[in-house]
Amino acid sequence: MATSSLTLLAPRNWKYHVFPSFHGADVRTNFLSHVLKELRSKGIDSFIDNDIERSKLIGPELVEAIRGSRIAIVLLSRNYASSTWCLNELVEIIKCREEFGQTVVPLFYELDPTDVKKQTGDFGKVLGKTCRGKEKEDIQRWKRALTEVAQIAGFHSANGENEAELIEYIATDVSNKLNLSAPCSDFDGLVGMESRMAEMRQVLQLDSDEVRKIGILGPPGIGKTTIARSLFNRHSQDFQLSVFMDNIKRKFVIMACSDDYSVKLDFQKQFMYQLTNETGIKIPHLGVAKDRLKDKKVLVILDDVDQLVQLEAMAKETSWFGPGSRIIITTQDEKVLKASGIDHIHRVNLPSDDEALQMFCMYAFDQKYPKDGFKKLACEVRNLVGGLPLGLRVMGSYFRGMSEQDWREALPRLKIHLDRNGEISSILKFSYDALNDEDKRLFLHIACFFSGEPVEMVERCLEKCFQDVRQGLRVLSEKSLIYSKSGLIMMSTLLFQLGRQIVQKESISEPGKRQFLNDAIDIGEVLSDDKAGNSSVIGIDLEWNKDITWTSERAFERLSNLQFIRILGKGVNPLSMNYISRKLKVLIWPMFPMPCFPSRFNPEFLVNLFVRNSNLEKLWEENKPLKNIKWMDLALSRRLKELPDLSTAINLYYLDLSYCSSLVKLPSSIGNATNLEKLSLNYCSSLVKLPSSIGNAINLKTLSLKGCSSMVKLPSSIWNIVNLEELNLENCSNLVELPSLLRSEIEKCTKSDCSRGSGKIIDHLPFIAGLLPNPQFEKNNTITYSESSTNIEELDPWIGRILRLRRLVLSGMRKLVSLPQLPDSLLELDAENCESLERLHCSFPNQDIRLNFANCFQLNQEARDLIIQTPTNKYAVFPTEKVPICFSYRSSGSSLTVKLNRLPVGKSTKFKACILCSYDEENNFGLWETASVFCTITFGGNASIACNKRVERVLPGNLCTFEVEVETEEVTSTKLVFDFGLLNLDFKTWKIKGCGILQLLEGPFEDFEPSDIELVREDDGDERLPLL
Repeated sequence: MATSSLTLLAPRNWKYHVFPSFHGADVRTNFLSHVLKELRSKGIDSFIDNDIERSKLIGPELVEAIRGSRIAIVLLSRNYASSTWCLNELVEIIKCREEFGQTVVPLFYELDPTDVKKQTGDFGKVLGKTCRGKEKEDIQRWKRALTEVAQIAGFHSANGENEAELIEYIATDVSNKLNLSAPCSDFDGLVGMESRMAEMRQVLQLDSDEVRKIGILGPPGIGKTTIARSLFNRHSQDFQLSVFMDNIKRKFVIMACSDDYSVKLDFQKQFMYQLTNETGIKIPHLGVAKDRLKDKKVLVILDDVDQLVQLEAMAKETSWFGPGSRIIITTQDEKVLKASGIDHIHRVNLPSDDEALQMFCMYAFDQKYPKDGFKKLACEVRNLVGGLPLGLRVMGSYFRGMSEQDWREALPRLKIHLDRNGEISSILKFSYDALNDEDKRLFLHIACFFSGEPVEMVERCLEKCFQDVRQGLRVLSEKSLIYSKSGLIMMSTLLFQLGRQIVQKESISEPGKRQFLNDAIDIGEVLSDDKAGNSSVIGIDLEWNKDITWTSERAFERLSNLQFIRILGKGVNPLSMNYISRKLKVLIWPMFPMPCFPSRFNPEFLVNLFVRNSNLEKLWEENKPLKNIKWMDLALSRRLKELPDLSTAINLYYLDLSYCSSLVKLPSSIGNATNLEKLSLNYCSSLVKLPSSIGNAINLKTLSLKGCSSMVKLPSSIWNIVNLEELNLENCSNLVELPSLLRSEIEKCTKSDCSRGSGKIIDHLPFIAGLLPNPQFEKNNTITYSESSTNIEELDPWIGRILRLRRLVLSGMRKLVSLPQLPDSLLELDAENCESLERLHCSFPNQDIRLNFANCFQLNQEARDLIIQTPTNKYAVFPTEKVPICFSYRSSGSSLTVKLNRLPVGKSTKFKACILCSYDEENNFGLWETASVFCTITFGGNASIACNKRVERVLPGNLCTFEVEVETEEVTSTKLVFDFGLLNLDFKTWKIKGCGILQLLEGPFEDFEPSDIELVREDDGDERLPLL
């Protein structure tokens, strides 16, 4: 006996589970009746033809029954071919198998399958008699159907075999096939899954015969396994063999001192057993997988892999698998993927705020939006969880069915302890436990103190606490336990809380024995206890609005190992700095209340001093050793009059004195800070000049003097700073004398790319007329024209020669009439409210460009046509009162119907779409500038989201154009209904005044005749207008 192969069917409206085709006289009253009885006992419905009158031809009722059955059982017996009825049934069954993949199970009853295939023996003789006098075409169809059915793996009943066992086996096999072919709805309605599948399809490249290994990477609980399961559910039927091996990290634990080769053999045995379903499979060596699978197209998903040995045993080389195979590995450890040579990596990001709210609501309310009265509460929970899908599921389930009052009572407790049932912690802690001791310590340092701090600052503050802090951070990042965002080290809320819970459990009843103190009650208890030894504490973090009882002046005396302090709440006596540990490395105390640090405060080992918005007039009375200081942030300390001696601050890297409006001068010792790279003096309005010693700070890269309105001149020594990259002199209104070299830099800037040519960026020079038309050069390849540029009518052509310009901001230049040619590198042009702008002497070849011409009412027709015709993956905005006539389909509402002239139309079709926002009291554009533009296409009752674009500026009276790509390969209807919508950041829809569609003729349509791609507007009757 052999089991038949299975082809999963596309969803259809099935009427029967099984259609049996048989010769009644041979099997109806014996074998077949027992088979049907066994099928019924398993809840399987079979078509019964008792009431149908048999004839030579099968009627429409029988054809309908065949086509309406998931599985056809063809019971081939000695006299099966004596009936033209049976033969015609078989022809129809084979046709259904070819057309839509109907599963066919042949059953050879006391008959040799070879006789059926070759039409020989007694079976052949019976067929010969039936064919006498029949049409040649019918005979050929019958023989072809018999040959094909005989080649399908099925069941063979021989004389003397136990029929009861065979019948049980057949019924079980049919039941399994029905279960496997049943349409799966497990992933229906999963928020964001369609977009995830679209992203994965780009990586998978399923149409390619290449054998590809793909990694799905992300932190615990982010949805890697869900994505993999959805992929498996959708595509496993397209492969000869498929296997989903889940939770490998936990199921395939590698014991200490295990023999590496034995471990691999065991892993490969489990892998081959699950892939082939072969009981008792033997794996004598590691070449078995390659030998068995090298010519097979397989889909392998290895879920939650954490060690290279697991991959080496189950999917070491692509050469192990046949053409078109796909091996997908989910992991939180990027190092495993790199070590295995996997280049195709899909990083799973946290869902957007919108998606996260929908996910939470699905578990909390069984719908994608909050119930009335719960929106604010739901958003608060979403923000607490931080968007982690696992957390959203657990917390949604926790709140399900609760009243609004229950929610309000639970939220304060939730802020302290997110994981109500331990499910999340058990998953996340598993990842923590797998770290070595050094990396565990680093994880706890970040969770309890350094999350959200700059990467560079963390590295420098901890470089002497760890053997290799950079390597440790790299490991935590590869394990997806931390991530970098805008240069900051970030950690998800759930991991953040896990770390703090681990530290708290170090000593539940005696907080002074823990490494870090983060709870205000614990901090107050330790600082008020002047007897207990608290030498274990190395870090204190008192959060905003977490006040404690006022401490004594000796509060820190017993904390001899304290290294990290962040004081954001109230209650800590500043005089206690007299007794602070000499080991202190980080002091973060915004709004420090004293005019000067206490006399015994010792900053010898201090690395980071952050006292923004303080009452400090000076830091300390006497000179202090500052050899370890790297960060000093005294910004907004408006009473600060002087800086201390910086002679020993040879490692100072960053100094921010912005808005220190009482600061009159810098100490000449600043020249000793030879490692200083960033100095910000913005709006130090009393600062008259810089010391000439500033030229000794040769590593200075950024010097910002913006708003230094009292500064008269710059020292010539400034040009000794050979590494200077950015000099900001904006609003230095009294600056009258410039070093001569500065003038030459300005001239160079008009002749070359300012960001490259001479190594310096001249940021803003409003006081020099005739050299630059008042732009501001920003670090991210941006030029912004300030408000003082409003009288400019034309831009200098030099702007077109800035080779790396990415963003150009012209908004509010109300007298600007025309634009010259702009650089091809441009990705964003913001010309909003340029009311006089008429002409565009330029083109926009970059397909990722965003064009904002909102409220540019004087644009001529040529300029408007250019904007519409510009191909862009983003969007373009310009003013108009109605949808332009060049959009072949136009509607006064938010939806329209496009009528296809012919089918099929290819794999996909691109359209240029537009929407026009209406003036409406409900559209509160004063509050909302950013919106999501989405488009839903419906065809034949099936809806799919074709696009969802984020538009930064949506204003009434302005048209927004963008491109929409529709997957038309499966389209069976000639009508496409486009529905457009606008959703603001508060999840409210905006009213759309009009919309339009224009087909873009490209891609797969190039091989079609014009008539093949002709579209018809539904409201034009029989008049056909091609969309060109």
